[in-house]
Amino acid sequence: MSPAEAAIRIEELTRELNEYNYQYYVLANPSVSDYDFDQKLKELEALEQQFPQFLDPDSPTQQVGGDITQRFKTVRHRWSMLSLGNTYSEQELRDFDERVRKAIGNDFEYVCELKFDGLSISITYENGILKQAVTRGDGTQGDEVTTNVRTIRSIPNRLKNNGYPDLFEIRGEIFMHRPAFQRLNNERIENSEMAYANPRNFAAGTIKLQDSAEVARRPLDCFLYFLYSDNRNKLFKNHWDSLQAIKKWGFHVCEHTLLCRSIDEVLAFITKWEEQRLSLSYDIDGIVIKVNDYGQQEELGFTAKSPRWAISYKYKAEQVETVFQSVSYQVGRTGAVTPVANLKPVLLAGTTVKRASLHNANEIIRLDLHEGDTVYVEKGGEIIPKVMGVNFLKRVAGAQPIIYPSTCPQCSTLLVRKEGEAVHYCPNDEGCPPQIVGRMQHFISRKAMDIEGMGHETIDTFFKQGLLRNITDIYTLKDKQDVLVRLERFGQKSIDNMLAGIEKSKEKPFEKVLFALGIRYVGETIAKKLAAHFKNIDALASASKEEIESVHEIGERIAESVNEYFAEEVHHSQIELLKRHGLQLALIVDETEHLSDNLLGKTFVISGVFEQFSREELTALIEGHGGKLLSSISGKLDYLVAGDKMGPSKLAKAEKLGIPIISEQDLLQLVANTD
Repeated sequence: MSPAEAAIRIEELTRELNEYNYQYYVLANPSVSDYDFDQKLKELEALEQQFPQFLDPDSPTQQVGGDITQRFKTVRHRWSMLSLGNTYSEQELRDFDERVRKAIGNDFEYVCELKFDGLSISITYENGILKQAVTRGDGTQGDEVTTNVRTIRSIPNRLKNNGYPDLFEIRGEIFMHRPAFQRLNNERIENSEMAYANPRNFAAGTIKLQDSAEVARRPLDCFLYFLYSDNRNKLFKNHWDSLQAIKKWGFHVCEHTLLCRSIDEVLAFITKWEEQRLSLSYDIDGIVIKVNDYGQQEELGFTAKSPRWAISYKYKAEQVETVFQSVSYQVGRTGAVTPVANLKPVLLAGTTVKRASLHNANEIIRLDLHEGDTVYVEKGGEIIPKVMGVNFLKRVAGAQPIIYPSTCPQCSTLLVRKEGEAVHYCPNDEGCPPQIVGRMQHFISRKAMDIEGMGHETIDTFFKQGLLRNITDIYTLKDKQDVLVRLERFGQKSIDNMLAGIEKSKEKPFEKVLFALGIRYVGETIAKKLAAHFKNIDALASASKEEIESVHEIGERIAESVNEYFAEEVHHSQIELLKRHGLQLALIVDETEHLSDNLLGKTFVISGVFEQFSREELTALIEGHGGKLLSSISGKLDYLVAGDKMGPSKLAKAEKLGIPIISEQDLLQLVANTD
């Protein structure tokens, strides 16, 4: 066969096999026998070996894997992979519906989808070709597992039809069907290997394997369910239409999805699948409810952790009965004292449970917990075990009630509890060992300073050896190498790697350092907002509680906590030392992003859907000309930029306060004003 003939035949076989894969894995409607499929695959493989110049990385033959990955690369998500708020009750779902109606009126629809119990994945396509697959990770960044995901036959490496954007991300859930899980688990047991607890764990473990050939041998599947792209609302007006489109592009979309026009229709869908979920070949643990219209989604917006336009209804978790043995009290890095129940080991949802959360003192009182009680335990969200109640019929006569301690179990300091809060705190933040160690462990963690070569155990060891007392001491370890080399399990190479990681951490941006400080209630998202607003640590430290609270999406509790942190002289001293060590405590501003000061001092709220610009583009336009975005309408607001489908409550409030309501064209005129 000549090269020209081989090229034509390779193209024919590739097209045929991709179509067979689509019909089998996505449509579940095979059009060719396994034998015929295998014969064509072998023919293609032989031709690619004979004419390697025609081998396409997206060829069906490449879905057998083979690459060995030593370490997964960390990749930042272009669009954050936020988690959904959960509810287990009909009333809370109706409350969610009421909040949505209050914000956007009564003219909207919901899309109801099964909540798959698998591993979340984000896949990027460029010009119809799979380019990258990344796990959820911490929601901001995850592990790149592209090579492994390419082996999943229900995920197309190349799309079928046109109509898709040049660049987009699609979100989905990787899972394993129960019959396949049982078959593979039986093989592990026969080979004297440890069995996996459930299909979700098996799928998650598989996608993190270093050998993609082994991944290919395990029959993973994937449902795709959400599209992200620039100017997405110019392609589709709503989520439902996007689902119909991605099916045509070749993606595996679950057929059990419903467009609902009322909360009662949603509840009927929930009831139906609570009764029928065991008839599915895969596990689900609830239903996801999303507001359909993209414009209304944007109008509802997000909290720091989850979208306000979606919620998941979780089916009641499995519950078991066991004996409560004792309580341990854990002191966290913020001083919060958390009670944990030690239990007689019991099997629950596929895992052996020995400990369960008791949350706080109020929960112990609510449970009326006594020594030796028989308790009901379930997994909250089927992840974290918690004590749900006591079987009072089995209480032992004379059993003593559990009394929450009044002093810190670690340093004996009198505990405090702020008004309105359920948690007790140890105020001895500079003298309580678990708080000191916990803050340093948080400081070096992956989401914060990400210091390679330095783990939690290292911090604990260094603290016990007197080498570390606070976060600033980490940057003095380079001067203590004579002590480090005498420590057990610390060779020169380990020390060099750790010191290099400490030095590299000085390059971390201001928002990472701010998060790493461990200020109570200041997570990654809040740290970014504070850094963007105040620009440097000195401006934030000197800001009043009211100034901090005025920042977009910063509430009173967060503002109070930040204000209290910087009121402590010890924290000022630590920050000055961090400055001397060279950490980034100011935002590095890209001057090219600053277009003018024409909107300087002016505040805006963007609401609705716009013809000419996306909301992201309007945000960039306002900030680029010196303006600031606020999250809500108040007397502090200068302008409401209003588009189509704006929530009626926002409009009414703006009119009542006399706030100017402007269009996107009016905004352009404000920007152009040079007076």
